[in-house]
Order: sequence, then structure tokens, then C-alpha cells
Amino acid sequence: MDEVGYLPFEQDAANLFFQLVSSRYEHASLILTSNLPFSGWGGVFGDQAVAAAMIDRVVHHADVLTLKGASYRLRNRGIDTLPSIKTQDAPD
Repeated sequence: MDEVGYLPFEQDAANLFFQLVSSRYEHASLILTSNLPFSGWGGVFGDQAVAAAMIDRVVHHADVLTLKGASYRLRNRGIDTLPSIKTQDAPD
């Protein structure tokens, strides 16, 4: 699943996504990508408890890769990062 957290989930969608993660837990592989750290998933799913339970299942037996650097999608565009990333990394 690509871009988990790009848009917030409605309650029913969050519950269905949790059921999917739970059904695959310890039975099949699951690959997720997200531009958010796990600490931001509570806002995406609208419930900290659901997010925590989902993260618990996702990271158990997982290899979590954190990628940093220039975006592959932005190559050859004359910019290194998106404006939103620049403002997050800028010192106060």
C-alpha cells in the first residue's frame, strides 16, 4: 500500500484498513509506504488506540526502512525537496 497517511481515513475506512492489517498479520507479507512517522498515524486514522494497535501489528516481525534524501520523482526538476519538507526541516 502506497502513501498511507497522504489523506486522512474516515472512520469506516480506518476500521476496514485495520481489519486488513489484522487479517494479514502473521499470515502474509505487507508492504506499506508513508510520508509520515508512526507518531502521526493517530491523526490519519482518527483514533490513537486504533493507530497504536495497527502499528504494533505492522512493525512486529518487520524491517522498517526510513529513507531520506532527494525525491526520485523530483529529479531533473531543478528542486531538491518539496516546499513542505523544507519548512519542516528548517531551524526555528
